Amino acid sequence: MGLKMDLHIHSTCSDGTMTPVELVRKYYQEEYGLIALTDHDGVDGVKTAQIAGEALGISVISGIELGTELPDGPELHILGYYIDIENPELNETLAELRRTRAERNRKLLEVLRSMGYELTEEDLKQRPDQVYVGKPNFALALQKKGYVKSPEEAFAPGKFLESPEAKAVRRERITAERAIGLINGAGGIASLAHPMKIKGIGEKGSEEFCRRLEEIVKQLKKAGLKGLECFHPSATHEEGIALVKLAEKYKLHVTEGSDYHGPEFEPHQ
Repeated sequence: MGLKMDLHIHSTCSDGTMTPVELVRKYYQEEYGLIALTDHDGVDGVKTAQIAGEALGISVISGIELGTELPDGPELHILGYYIDIENPELNETLAELRRTRAERNRKLLEVLRSMGYELTEEDLKQRPDQVYVGKPNFALALQKKGYVKSPEEAFAPGKFLESPEAKAVRRERITAERAIGLINGAGGIASLAHPMKIKGIGEKGSEEFCRRLEEIVKQLKKAGLKGLECFHPSATHEEGIALVKLAEKYKLHVTEGSDYHGPEFEPHQ
């Protein structure tokens, strides 16, 4: 039997609902041998997870997931593995990203209130010491207030967080090329996350989508991309195999991950 691994996991240090230690224990109990903690725009949970991993005998890779965009519009997520979490340039950028995310959250709260959903900044926090607040935290808050029955409902097409008003609230993002440079500069390996979730490049699986996805991969390869997340819940088995062929064509590492955010968000998103 091959090594069980999950290279895309989120903890309470971003928008997950399980602490780094709880995640390590969960994956140890499920007999995984290798995991990567890839919180959004932050590395605060990595050391704790690695210490827990050493105690239980499961390898924990230092990771991150950076929200980015291309100059022509599409938003992309870039995963980083084996990064130096003390890298100065990386941490300076993460501090700036925290500021822009906080500003986006304030604007999104105003939009939701104007739609009749009374939420406060405190409602968005699932624990007292929480620093990161992402859209899944908004979904949990909407559920707690009784506006939705489940976090998934908050992402229903055209409603709540997917309403035109909410989607118009955007935060500043770094470019994908800069994210790759930051990861490489921190001694890491950059991988394009969940390619089949990329929006604005055509209907998923269509000829146009596949053509534009390859153009993106080719462009990012030149910028230093080293991997492609071929296996993710957003991709069917057939799509995963096609992504493997794309990775092979551009000599990229094949990575896989569940994008696990906690039991409240199962099935994995």
